Amino acid sequence: MDNLLFSQRAANLQASAIFRMAYDFFGTYNQRRQVPNTLDFAYGNPHDMADPAYVEALGAALIPRDESWFAYKSNEAMAQEAAAASLSRVAGMPFEPADIFMTTGGFTAISLALKAVADPGDEVVFNLPPWFFYEPLAIEAGLVPVKVGINQTTFDLDVEAIAVAITPRTKVVIVNSPNNPTGKLYPPRTLERLAAVLDEASMRHGRRIFLVSDEPYNRIVYDGATFHSPVAFYPYSLLAYSYGKTLLAPGQRIGYLALPPTMPDRDELRRGIETLQMSIGWAFPNAILQYAVPRLEELSIDVGRLQRKRDHMVAALQEMGYRVHRPEGTFYLFPESPLADDREFSEMLAGERVLVIPGTNFE
Repeated sequence: MDNLLFSQRAANLQASAIFRMAYDFFGTYNQRRQVPNTLDFAYGNPHDMADPAYVEALGAALIPRDESWFAYKSNEAMAQEAAAASLSRVAGMPFEPADIFMTTGGFTAISLALKAVADPGDEVVFNLPPWFFYEPLAIEAGLVPVKVGINQTTFDLDVEAIAVAITPRTKVVIVNSPNNPTGKLYPPRTLERLAAVLDEASMRHGRRIFLVSDEPYNRIVYDGATFHSPVAFYPYSLLAYSYGKTLLAPGQRIGYLALPPTMPDRDELRRGIETLQMSIGWAFPNAILQYAVPRLEELSIDVGRLQRKRDHMVAALQEMGYRVHRPEGTFYLFPESPLADDREFSEMLAGERVLVIPGTNFE
């Protein structure tokens, strides 16, 4: 008799070393962050009170204007229109409202993208160090994670390594720019080479490889740099975005999955994505957050202040003897541990009430 009390899919997730490390770390993190005078650098959580304009936007959206204000919502037109207009400015492409699928944060947008274009057993390629939930999201979708290193000096994508990693089973390549945790902003020349590799491999294997562009930090870039969306270089792309980063409110779960206007014959994919949204548990943001999107699109975290904090932290860490690069975007630093065992070092810092995530959690 099968005595397993949960599914094989749940067992596979628990067997993931990265998921176990993240799960274990989060368990102790919740306790440690409650200790007074703790410096919490572990996650992208706010260090300041919420922007009053953000609170006002949610408050205004809370007031009902008709009897269906709190009825079931799918993809609200006002949210789609505001998101499409804003994304068109950021990415430099004319996104259509019908190609915006509102989701409960970036997590769901990525999960939705993987399930929309890949089938169980297909492979999904992503680079190391990754955002540590790519592997669990791939496994949950029944996909096989394939991990590729980056250029250790520049933190740029190793396009040649990605090309070697692609097999006849490859269906998705995930790119995160600006990158979490390195802060790297991938330049056009890299994205052009990646697009050429994906197109050539798709032709060679006789099946289309899709690019999932994870872009929650596409508006948090420094030093006057220009963000270049990977979807502008490869038509068979899906773009995932989260408002939680731009507005520093990750607990308010809203984001979207977008199809670029260059995607060929996307009507069928549009229907498939919305069907998945319904089928995986009505994966639409709640009504209030969708009503607030037009006003939320007018707000942003103070990027100039973040840049000043970045410069202060990088200079201070380098003066102390740490090896750390200057990120081009996001709000993370990726310094090298002075101890070979970075988990031991993170425990030492926690004893001093400084919370960081060890690099091993990013592989």
